[in-house]
Amino acid sequence: MKTSIALSVLSAALMASPAYAADSEASRSSLQIRYRLELLSTLGGNATSGNSINDRGWVAGQSSFEGEQVTHAVLWRGNARTDLGTLGGAGTNSAVLWPVKNIRGIVTGIAQTDEPDPLNEIWSCGFFFPEATATGKRCMGFKWQNGIMTRLPPFAGGTHSFATGTNNWGQTVGWAENGVHDPECTAPQVLQFRAAMWGPGKHQLRELPPLPGDGVSSATAINDRGQVVGISGACSNAVGGLSAKSNVLWENGQPQDIGDFGGIAWNTPMAINQRGDVVGFANRSAEVGTSFRPRAFLWTKGQPIKRLDLLPAHDAEQLGRGQALGINEWRQIVGQSCNSAGGDCRAVIWQNGVPSDLNLLISPGNTALLTAANDIDNLGRITGVASVAGKTVAFVATPFIAGH
Repeated sequence: MKTSIALSVLSAALMASPAYAADSEASRSSLQIRYRLELLSTLGGNATSGNSINDRGWVAGQSSFEGEQVTHAVLWRGNARTDLGTLGGAGTNSAVLWPVKNIRGIVTGIAQTDEPDPLNEIWSCGFFFPEATATGKRCMGFKWQNGIMTRLPPFAGGTHSFATGTNNWGQTVGWAENGVHDPECTAPQVLQFRAAMWGPGKHQLRELPPLPGDGVSSATAINDRGQVVGISGACSNAVGGLSAKSNVLWENGQPQDIGDFGGIAWNTPMAINQRGDVVGFANRSAEVGTSFRPRAFLWTKGQPIKRLDLLPAHDAEQLGRGQALGINEWRQIVGQSCNSAGGDCRAVIWQNGVPSDLNLLISPGNTALLTAANDIDNLGRITGVASVAGKTVAFVATPFIAGH
């Protein structure tokens, strides 16, 4: 806990500076907060992403291999890069996809096994792996610590599981199939799934129920107070869409609908801080149906869900897309802002609700285009994805006050 306290003190010092304190446009223009950009090493392929950064500066995500149709979960610790491997050996995939957040050295994600999928489902994992190797094998949530990857089992009768985040108490959340053949599933998905909490004990597995009337649920993040966020809806194809009918917060195991913008699909919390602030994305209205038309949001207890503005160039179209993907204790929020077609996407940081293009805050000499900011720690360090010479590369952006 000494590490956590030291980081909190450093964070407080930075946040107390004029650079983070002002609200007015004139003040913001004089803050001169800039970021030093570091592009992270790859496993040799053309697709790498940083999806999680904790207060120790550990970045986790995924990277492809040169000439191979596989991707592996990766952990970057300073100059050291660790391939976390898979649960199935050569030709199988793994990834860390959500902000994990704990400082205990636990990393969580998804990994294929070498066991055939008896129902030949795509499952949630299949949408995040290279198409040629995405299906045909069981995919399990995993917990990695001290070089050992441990599978997180599904509920009784299920084939697959999926892990997102782990808190400092060792509780891991995600979702897992059970043995129920759900008629609301869209082929090739067959089995129902529910939000899951593994641990802190070795064999502990707990279900977090959906909202009344819904068939499935999924958990996407957890904080140290045991508050869990996720989605509730219909089985569908086990990834977003109608399975994300409602944004949900579980407290003491009970689900609460925290609201949306009227959309019937793609309502998804992505992160929760220790205060209980929740960020994510939600479809802009009911009129868009099941099409992916998200806007970024912030929810704070006792307040209605709040839409976060896009960058002006995207907001002007009225049809732009936005996602809030990470939040720290200082309510700095990071994510992505895109035009209506999704062809022009920029990494964004929201401070006091105001969006800034992270590309414009990087020190001179940068040639990368930062397309998504996926997570932020309590020191303000950001990880995400950049485009460089036709490749997608993970990055870390470290803040500093210009002139200091």
